Amino acid sequence: MSFDPADPAFLDDPYPAFAALRQQGPVHWHDGLGLPVAVSHAACGDVLRDRAAGRIWRDREPAAAFPAFNLLHRNSLLENEPPRHTRLRRLVSTAFNRGHTARLEPRVRAVADGLVDRLATAIAADGAADLLTHLAAPLPIEVIAELLGVPVGDRPRLQPWSNAIVKMYEYGLSPEGAAEAEAAAADFAAYLRDLAARRAREPGDDLISDLVAVRDGSDRLSDDELVGTAALLLMAGHEATVNVIGNGVLALLRHRDQWDRLVASPAELLPTAVEELIRYDAPLQLFERTAVAPTTVAGHRLEPGQKIAALLGAAARDPAVFTDPDRLDIGRSPNPHLGFGAGIHYCVGAPLARVEIAAALAALTTRLPGLRLAEAPERRPEFVIRGLRTLPVTT
Repeated sequence: MSFDPADPAFLDDPYPAFAALRQQGPVHWHDGLGLPVAVSHAACGDVLRDRAAGRIWRDREPAAAFPAFNLLHRNSLLENEPPRHTRLRRLVSTAFNRGHTARLEPRVRAVADGLVDRLATAIAADGAADLLTHLAAPLPIEVIAELLGVPVGDRPRLQPWSNAIVKMYEYGLSPEGAAEAEAAAADFAAYLRDLAARRAREPGDDLISDLVAVRDGSDRLSDDELVGTAALLLMAGHEATVNVIGNGVLALLRHRDQWDRLVASPAELLPTAVEELIRYDAPLQLFERTAVAPTTVAGHRLEPGQKIAALLGAAARDPAVFTDPDRLDIGRSPNPHLGFGAGIHYCVGAPLARVEIAAALAALTTRLPGLRLAEAPERRPEFVIRGLRTLPVTT
């Protein structure tokens, strides 16, 4: 039993294939992906936490064709291991922990409320509207732009950059798609350098200003490290949040009893609902690690340089950890999903992501309690980053 990551039927619902694999064992070789994949929660946790299996960046080849894409990742804390990761994480966390989540929380709620009001207006005018266009996509862009201090006039440039760059993470990307990703990476890197230079001259209360200023003794982020950090926040923060909101609202509307529970008790259920939507239909399905020393993960032997992947969507439906795992339960607790990773690469932006998702759900359930699907949504044809192209809704 295996799966074809390009098969539309698999992309529509990968979870039965994951369950069949999990019944056969915790780790399997996948010919199409060219690496072993962990499918149980325990095995995926081992992959993410094993210090002998790290994030080792290898430049996209030919390297001369992808200088900007490689630079962004070479200098990202996600793509480095200790001691450099330890240093980058310390500096970035110091800057991030200067109250940015608390500072942004009222603004996030206000933006979500305004976007849902515009969604309601669009539905009233046309009978239906796309929730992705009106809420899921613009919300994280606005939040990340506020976080980084991107001027309002520049914000429409962020989403196209992110959408193009993350295509590079998919298997079987066309040469045209790769060229678009490199062009977007170059444009975004140049923009961030200019923004950082402006913030060095005129600091604000944004994260770029704090990243420019943060020090640990005499140590500070280099220009390339600052650019890599900001790019990571855009790509990870935008794509994950868009897809949690899109996949999650679709799941709620297909499980009306859970939508009605949230409408009836939002204050009580929002915290657990956020975690359950991350678990139930994972926005990031696969995360690779590379062995830096001989190691064994869930009985699978790896030699230095060999890769292994954690199938996070499979881990999230493991019945050894989650009771009735294929059931959506917005009150589920505990909920030890791996949606934000684990170990030293646990998502630094997780608190802000939770605020965004909760704000979107709160705005929808209070302002549009009668929300329902207008027609079948269209799913994106990618496997690694799981999301929708459209989510038509009405009331």
